[in-house]
Amino acid sequence: MKSQDIYKFKMNIPYKNVLTIAAGFALLAIGYAALSFTNAYSRSIQPSSFRSFAVSGEGKVVVVPDVAQFSFSVITQGGNDLASLQKQNTEKANAAIDFLKGEGVDEEDIKTQQYSVDPRYQRFNCNPVIRNGATTEICPPPEIVGYTVTQSVQVKLRDFSKIGGVMAGVVENGANQVSNLDFTLDDPSSAENDARKEAIEEAKRKAEAVAQAGGFRLGRLLSIEEGFVGPYYNQTLGRGGALDFATESTALPAPSIEPGSQDVEINVVLRYEIN
Repeated sequence: MKSQDIYKFKMNIPYKNVLTIAAGFALLAIGYAALSFTNAYSRSIQPSSFRSFAVSGEGKVVVVPDVAQFSFSVITQGGNDLASLQKQNTEKANAAIDFLKGEGVDEEDIKTQQYSVDPRYQRFNCNPVIRNGATTEICPPPEIVGYTVTQSVQVKLRDFSKIGGVMAGVVENGANQVSNLDFTLDDPSSAENDARKEAIEEAKRKAEAVAQAGGFRLGRLLSIEEGFVGPYYNQTLGRGGALDFATESTALPAPSIEPGSQDVEINVVLRYEIN
């Protein structure tokens, strides 16, 4: 072997060793990266497999309602002349709605909830006689003797000073049932956000206290669950109160109604990893 070839052979030996070592480090790096990714991915999809604990928090804000809602119905009963009954019912309902508009209620705050036509039946009480296995008297089927037409309308009022007068006024103008008085918020999102913030802050304080008492470090937040509770109503007439009137011809005094307040509550559960 020539001296030049021997020199080249000696030079290739450490070069190959360097390539082998570099390849080994590359494989180790790839393996570590794959393991880290697997661990991170498993933590993201299975947080419950880690040591963890949960704390709850409650947030509550007291708000004053800004919208009153109630429903009124026009109920018309009669014989088999359905067209006449529908006409009477429509005229009464329209008169009540015109009254509302005259009191400054916007059209978008007046919504028809229900319109129904129900037959009224006459049922016969007869006792068929069975002789020799045969019925000697056949009981006639029920007969339609008339109809009941009902139209129900939901109303929103934003001026609380008019509640009593409006409820009495719709009766004077054709309605014969007023029900479901309800006070609420037109846009509850702001109150809910305030309650949610308070609930999360309380849960965080609990989590920090638990970690300190347990002698461990508070890890990352694994999950958050929310439960909406409320609003709770506190008002004079009560939610779902009903005022029923037998006739629409008698003028009634306007009831005194106070909106009171509402408690908007939100509960949250935070789950943390234990470090």
